[in-house]
Amino acid sequence: MRVLLTGNLGYIGTVLAPILLKAGHEVTGFDSDLFDSCTFGPELIPIKTIRKDIRDAEASDLDGFDAVMHLAGLSNDPLGDLDPSLTFEINHKASVRLAELAKKSGVKRFIFSSSCSNYGASGDNPLTEKSPFNPVTPYGKSKVMVEQDVSKMADDNFSPTFLRNATAFGVSPRLRFDLVLNNLVAWAYTTGKVHLKSDGNSWRPIVHIEDISRAFIAVLEAPIELVHNQAFNVGRNEDNYKIKDIAQIVFETVPDCELEFSENAVADKRNYRVDCSKIKNVLPQFNPMWDARKGAKQLYEAYKKIGLTLEEFEGPRYQRIGHIKKLLSSGKLDFQLRWKEMSLKEL
Repeated sequence: MRVLLTGNLGYIGTVLAPILLKAGHEVTGFDSDLFDSCTFGPELIPIKTIRKDIRDAEASDLDGFDAVMHLAGLSNDPLGDLDPSLTFEINHKASVRLAELAKKSGVKRFIFSSSCSNYGASGDNPLTEKSPFNPVTPYGKSKVMVEQDVSKMADDNFSPTFLRNATAFGVSPRLRFDLVLNNLVAWAYTTGKVHLKSDGNSWRPIVHIEDISRAFIAVLEAPIELVHNQAFNVGRNEDNYKIKDIAQIVFETVPDCELEFSENAVADKRNYRVDCSKIKNVLPQFNPMWDARKGAKQLYEAYKKIGLTLEEFEGPRYQRIGHIKKLLSSGKLDFQLRWKEMSLKEL
């Protein structure tokens, strides 16, 4: 199929794009490339990319595509908290507008990268796709709003699907350290301490970015009636962990480290475990390959290979919020998170 992949230059997109190509699909990217100076390891596999802010998408950008995979947006809670009104403008309003343009342009499938953070503060019982939403951050709320609004557009000619990804982990050319497993392995490697800022008792489902990519392809290639206007929790039931259990895995993976709790450690209000039975039953071709232990080893080996330093780990290069603040302070971005003219010419 011809696929428009928004956010192809981000953490998940740089992994998903080559997997889509390998599966035989024709891929065009759409990304403003806010993180062009944040590449980790080898250079990206180049694909044709429309370098544009998602808020500026036009109908002509969507002509001729069979599917849109929509990943672009402000990618986590700290970035979403920077300016909540901007988060809703980019993550909600621009996403709904993109779906409207896709529908008008005759794009049949619209696969949205949603999040299990939709469930937010939901306790210890496993949550299915029918469980109530309870987001606790602007990021989580924006994802819920997109699902609710785009779902209403579904008809015989436009088929949205919502992939509620568990918390991602794994090595990517656009690595992020603001994700729990990536973060804890980096702490352990660079400082010798597995550093927990919370009390570790909250539940969190996690999933490798390659397995998220497999979920997108499974939905893309599935008979449309199986995925039409459906939501799927993306992950495996056995990959719901308490944060302290993830920390223990990291402790057992990274040599010569110790487990450390912050002096002011408190409970994390984000607490949810998810039931991923639906995607397993409806899409048996979705075959996840990773768990936390394998992921911790992959991350440790990657950090060791490049000789990751504490300065790099704590600096703005791989911390999304830190990088954006640096671009703002340097004048390369305006306060609407748009490239200024000079920076656009540099892209």
